[in-house]
Amino acid sequence: MNNKERNSRKTRREAGQSLVELAISLTVILLLLSGAVDFGMALFSYVAIRDSAQEGALYASLNPTDDAGIRDRVRATSTHPVDLTTFADSQIDIEIIGAACEGTTGSDSNAVKVTVSYDYPIIMPYVGAIVGGQTIALHAEVIDTILTPRCP
Repeated sequence: MNNKERNSRKTRREAGQSLVELAISLTVILLLLSGAVDFGMALFSYVAIRDSAQEGALYASLNPTDDAGIRDRVRATSTHPVDLTTFADSQIDIEIIGAACEGTTGSDSNAVKVTVSYDYPIIMPYVGAIVGGQTIALHAEVIDTILTPRCP
């Protein structure tokens, strides 16, 4: 066997080795990329539900006893990336802290707390196996001081 034949076999073996290395590393890189994409979309969804909770708390600070109006205000804030118009009442929690009027109870200001819960569905394959499920539970909670009506 001459040098030319040896170099040709060596080049073919090295090309096969490079292909195997590429396949292994590309799998890991794509898995990391899909995780980053899912994390970014989950973060974007969290910002949407946090903004909707803030909008509901703002409305509730002026109308603390209007539960239906507060829920409608929360649902009306976003249709993308999270379609809040389809949220059930159980996903929007409203809690009055103190009394439902402007002023203080003891040393604490009367306030309203609006909590929005959403299970973000993981889109990319295999990420759910790493996270431990196919959804990520997102919760946004906002507390606002009640501004009206005045306490008697």
